[in-house]
Amino acid sequence: MVMPSIPQGASTVFVSFSAEITPTTTEALIAAMATCANQRVRQVHLLLSTPGGSVMNGMNLHNVLRGVPFELITHNVGNVDSIGNMVFLAGKKRYTVAQATFMFHGVGFSVGSQMRLEEKTLRERLESLLSDQRRIGSIIAQYSTLTTEEVAGLFLQAQTMDAQWAIDKGIVHEIRDVQIPTGSPIISLVFPRQSV
Repeated sequence: MVMPSIPQGASTVFVSFSAEITPTTTEALIAAMATCANQRVRQVHLLLSTPGGSVMNGMNLHNVLRGVPFELITHNVGNVDSIGNMVFLAGKKRYTVAQATFMFHGVGFSVGSQMRLEEKTLRERLESLLSDQRRIGSIIAQYSTLTTEEVAGLFLQAQTMDAQWAIDKGIVHEIRDVQIPTGSPIISLVFPRQSV
């Protein structure tokens, strides 16, 4: 992926990310943020819509985005699902369009058809899964008004919530449309789509 250049002296940049959270998309988003940091951009608006993806990559993004040297504003522009909530919660200010949704569910793992499961393996997998859920739950509780018990309930319910619910729970600071001023630099991260 070729990273578009940012005009010298740009103070605000918009970055569009509409993809699954994978190693490739994670590296591309971090590269875009590094470009903004290197250009001394003061404010970045991350326009986010994601079905979720890898827990490891989502946690990586959350932690990197929390440390960027500019004001990061996240916007839910469609769906923020699963581990995508960790990316969204990295924003210092968090907005959503009125029609957007947030989906929470517990952590899972896929089992290959040739995988042999025994007690030791199952215990290791369960402990890893519960550890990931505790990490994710503590971050959601830290950046919202939800308690860890409420978050645990969300993981079991696997429900999709609307923008008003997100406001009520402190996940979002404001419901507002995205407004990109004329001439503002926009970085659109585009990834190959898998055929269905």
